[in-house]
Amino acid sequence: MPDFLQYPDRETLMENLAEDVADQLQAAISARGAATLAVPGGTTPAPFLALLSRADLDWSKVRVMLTDERFVPESSDRSNTRMLQDTLLQNNASAAVLVPFYKEADTPEDVLGDLTAAISAALPLDVCVLGMGTDMHTASLFPEADRLDEGLDLHGTAVLLPMRAPGAPEPRLTLTASVIRAARNIHILITGEGKKAAFEAAMVEGPANEAPIRVVLDAPTQVDVHYAD
Repeated sequence: MPDFLQYPDRETLMENLAEDVADQLQAAISARGAATLAVPGGTTPAPFLALLSRADLDWSKVRVMLTDERFVPESSDRSNTRMLQDTLLQNNASAAVLVPFYKEADTPEDVLGDLTAAISAALPLDVCVLGMGTDMHTASLFPEADRLDEGLDLHGTAVLLPMRAPGAPEPRLTLTASVIRAARNIHILITGEGKKAAFEAAMVEGPANEAPIRVVLDAPTQVDVHYAD
């Protein structure tokens, strides 16, 4: 059962999440000499990422990756990598090592092998921060996506998958559920009443392909859900 942490406002949420993640990264560095962090794209996590960039860590020992990416070049305003460069990979965290989720090609399938190799070398995740949509997708594990069953397969060996879904303007690349669930620490960041209602719906037992976030909510490790209106 995940812990649902409700904050009085979004600013407090972002500050507390940044503190929690920094502490967990420091613990990983102390225990194993390095840490791997996966974070979501989109606009919601930007304040959290900017705060985290100032954490007093040896960031040169931290590998940073996205949980998913739109298959667009970094010059695009829809690039999650660009958002990451503008928020987290600043200040102290400019020393972190970015594990890429994009490489120029005609299709994501053309570069899947190269990207997967680099991501696999940085696993397992020490900390994974996820978002969630009102449709209960997380990362790019969307209901009705073309390879969703493969992405949700907890016994599969895939690390990274191309994903195409109704309503998604471009192809995506996403970590699979098995990689996400293997993270040592998992956080889900949600804001607004619509996403709170979606979270409550996802907590009702049902198939994961209708609400992909369910495969994360029952992960074997601790899952903290951070919420503010």
